[in-house]
Amino acid sequence: MNRFVIADPRLCIGCNTCVAACSAEHQAQGLQSEPRLRVMRNAWDSAPGMCHQCEDAPCAQVCPVNAITHQDDAIVLNESLCVSCKLCGIACPFGAVTFSGSRPLAIPQHCNTPLALPAPLPPAAVSPFLDCIPGIRAVAVKCDLCLFNDDGPACVRTCPTNALMLVTAESSQRASEHKRQNAMDALHADLPFISAPTVHKEQETQ
Repeated sequence: MNRFVIADPRLCIGCNTCVAACSAEHQAQGLQSEPRLRVMRNAWDSAPGMCHQCEDAPCAQVCPVNAITHQDDAIVLNESLCVSCKLCGIACPFGAVTFSGSRPLAIPQHCNTPLALPAPLPPAAVSPFLDCIPGIRAVAVKCDLCLFNDDGPACVRTCPTNALMLVTAESSQRASEHKRQNAMDALHADLPFISAPTVHKEQETQ
C-alpha cells in the first residue's frame, strides 16, 4: 500500500502551521511554493485535506506525459514535465491537485518598452482551473510526502498538536493487529455474561 498522511480533527486547532511548513519546505527545494494541503473548517472542527496517495491514482492515469508516477510508496508529480493540461486536477476525486506558477526570475513584472502599451493586469482570480495569468505557466502541485527529506513530511513534523500522522504499511498492519486484539479481549470479557443464561437454563432443566 502507498503511504499517506491522515489528520485527527479532534486535535487540529486550525493554526495553518502545516500549510506554512509545506510551502516553505518545497520552496527551499526550488519547487512551487503553493502548499500541498488546505485546512478545511466547519462550525465545530478543522482538519487539513491533502492527497490520499490513491493506489489506482486517477491523476496518474490521465496525465498525457507521465508526469505523475508511483515512487517510494507514494504518487509523485514531476513539475518539470507538467504541460499545464490540468487533467490531473479534474480527475482527482478529492480535489487534492491544484495549480500554481512562478514568474521567471529574469523577467520583471509588468515589464515593457517605452514604445509599447502597458501590459494589462491579470483578471480577478476565479479558480485554479480557470485562471490565466500572462507570462506564467500553470504547474500542477500535489502532496509528495516530502520524499526529498529523510525526516518525512514537513506538515507532520511541525504540527504543534500532533494532529497529523504518516501511515505506512507497517503502522497499518500494527493498527489492524491491535484492533483485532481489542476485539478478542472484549469478546473474552463478555463470554461469562453470554454463557450465563445457558448455564441457568440447564440448571432449571435438571
